[in-house]
Amino acid sequence: MSFSELGLSAELLAAVKKQGYEQATPIQREAVPPILDGRDILASAQTGTGKTAGFTLPLLQRLAAHRPKRRVVRALVLVPTRELAAQVIESVGNYGCNLPLKSAQIFGGVNIRPQISELRSGVDIVVATPGRLLDHVQRNTIDLSSVEVLVLDEADRMLDMGFIRDIRKVLQLLPDRRQNLLFSATFSKDIRSLAASILTTPVEIEVAPRNTTAERVSQLVHPVDKARKRELLSLLIGKGNWRQVLVFTRTKHGANRLAKQLTGDGLGAAAIHGNKSQGARTRALADFKSGKVRVLVATDIAARGLDIDRLPHVVNYELPNVPEDYVHRIGRTARAGQDGHAVSLVCVDEDKLLADIERLLKTRIDKQVVDGFAPDSRIQPEPIQNGRGQRQRPGRNRAGRKQAAGKPASRGGKRGGGARRRTHA
Repeated sequence: MSFSELGLSAELLAAVKKQGYEQATPIQREAVPPILDGRDILASAQTGTGKTAGFTLPLLQRLAAHRPKRRVVRALVLVPTRELAAQVIESVGNYGCNLPLKSAQIFGGVNIRPQISELRSGVDIVVATPGRLLDHVQRNTIDLSSVEVLVLDEADRMLDMGFIRDIRKVLQLLPDRRQNLLFSATFSKDIRSLAASILTTPVEIEVAPRNTTAERVSQLVHPVDKARKRELLSLLIGKGNWRQVLVFTRTKHGANRLAKQLTGDGLGAAAIHGNKSQGARTRALADFKSGKVRVLVATDIAARGLDIDRLPHVVNYELPNVPEDYVHRIGRTARAGQDGHAVSLVCVDEDKLLADIERLLKTRIDKQVVDGFAPDSRIQPEPIQNGRGQRQRPGRNRAGRKQAAGKPASRGGKRGGGARRRTHA
């Protein structure tokens, strides 16, 4: 289906054509018409499916159709990370280039004063992370009483990061009558509970089966001893002449250490994680996209929302503690119809994590031992270090299954609530 068949305005169609797009993706075909009709949406879509344009285009059209005499915040897009905020605001700018609408992005980790100045000058659309948005609310530098459309993007990740309390605080500040659009990679019980509390007779859209990985991603596991992972990674990148590689580690310290080691191996590398300043993260991502940096080493939180076209290789240097995060990680590649390659370097400590991932995917991932890197069968598994001295402590969750590594046995409520602290990406 072409974009011209979706009922979009001439201004938006011209902007879409300028970006080089002709055919709408499945999520865009399913989401755009009901959003234009003012319906609430509950949509499940994996990364790289065109989800952002799926809500940005109809949102812009609805706001441009009628404008109040005074410029006020009429649309609020809540996102979990700064990188995703930047991606959404870029989409708003690209598709709204022919419309008289102003937008602003607000997130933590940067000086708040320029954001205050931009908000005071008047904006129609705000893209924000929950914590910094509430900072502005407390300073009385933003008024949300005129919001007509609320978008919760990557809602599952916001719950995982402990933003549920902040989200509920924001909801209390919004008008009761508004359009609500909720996008999530999966429809977990917590997501459905949140949706039930804010959506009114929503149109439910699911363009990909729950927790499936991109069909174009080839997946491979290389069993290897933990002490030899870095050596093997350098060999794979060099021998395979991989020019653009996104590597995932479990901790911020691990990301820094690996980036330094790879640079010492002659492979240009940079780290991106929550302790990096926004400027450092932006520079690292720009250098990676331009090819100046060959390897980008990232933690899960920092990588969420990264929009990198034609990313050919993703490497799990360390498997994630939560199986669903594996799906999000490898979803960074094989975007926009491209083929992708996902490699996991798995030591004996991670055998249980790999089994959890395969159980989620309902398939076995091919394993291949690289010559000269066969694991030492005498090495026994050890508890996994999760940062700040925390170790994996096997246990049982409320459903009776083994809990994911590093997760508390009880959270005292819904995911993301209780005593979990807000995490700044």
